[in-house]
Amino acid sequence: MRQNEQFIDLLKALIRQPSVVGAEHSFFRVLQRELEERGARVTWYEGLLVAQGNDPESAMFSAHIDRHGLVCTGPNEFQYAAFVTGRRSDLLGNSVSEKLMKKIVNRFQSVPIMAYEPCSGAYRGSGVITNAYVCEYRNNLIFEVKGLEHLVAGTPVAFVDRLKLSDDHMTGQLDNVLTAAHLVDLFGLGFQGTAFFTAQEESGSSWRYLLEWFRRFNGGTHKLIVLDTSPYPDQTAAEKQQVVLRHKDVNANFDPVTTSKLEDLCLKLGIIYTFKDSYIETQNQQALKGGNDIQSLGSTELGRIVKASNDFVQGTTLQIPTTGYHTMSETASFEANSAFSQLLLNFSGMADL
Repeated sequence: MRQNEQFIDLLKALIRQPSVVGAEHSFFRVLQRELEERGARVTWYEGLLVAQGNDPESAMFSAHIDRHGLVCTGPNEFQYAAFVTGRRSDLLGNSVSEKLMKKIVNRFQSVPIMAYEPCSGAYRGSGVITNAYVCEYRNNLIFEVKGLEHLVAGTPVAFVDRLKLSDDHMTGQLDNVLTAAHLVDLFGLGFQGTAFFTAQEESGSSWRYLLEWFRRFNGGTHKLIVLDTSPYPDQTAAEKQQVVLRHKDVNANFDPVTTSKLEDLCLKLGIIYTFKDSYIETQNQQALKGGNDIQSLGSTELGRIVKASNDFVQGTTLQIPTTGYHTMSETASFEANSAFSQLLLNFSGMADL
């Protein structure tokens, strides 16, 4: 199943624009242009871009726009941007777990990279990752890079990416430019609601910017739908469903009414879905029987904001199943993307069942 060509062209363009966690300003500029060309009213806030149509309360979607990358932290020294932005790379016991660092350390060997000005997006040079290791003195992940020796501390460095297409799948650093592209495309199709584009989700900070927006106008909601990709261990597991729903994450239970509305739409449209929390709980039951470690239910942007706001902001999540999560080879099927787009259109009242 092929995706709409206009959507693919948009995704190709957006995935080429850097948006390293903690340095998303230049990507917001790109989004503003694309959204305004499609008729949206765009407003900037700290860590947040808000796009609205003529009926802003008709539907509310949110997608984070930051992606993983590096940041220069000293002369020819580079660290994982999410750890630096999230202040999880210090000497006070607040460092990243050794297990997570070892999981990442070999993930980006020989990956081409590019440096850019965080505000303008201006190109500052290119290079390649030659090595990565855990610094025993700082308990932090350090990257060795060739070609960017001239950079000064604070310069963001993005992984160079291009969207790769096959007959049935798309591949690239999809998290989370993929669902952000779906929201931009939705305005081109006539969406009149509200779309939030948040920064710093990969460092666990995006919920603060979103919650501040709702508090600014003293209006909560139970209809917020947070969009993202959802990782699966292999293609077989990922393609057992077209979209992924949730009742809850490790932080909070989600709004049952909004969750049920999405589930009902899936049933009426013939879209295959699963609940990720139920999937993980089943996996954990099997792991316990085998004496293996169990998985966390996962932490989402929505769960964080629900917990922090005491249900002032509520809703549910809608995700696209993928493999190769948080790598340059994250892969999603065209079938899943078409189902995802169909759900957005129907939830927004823009399509008949």
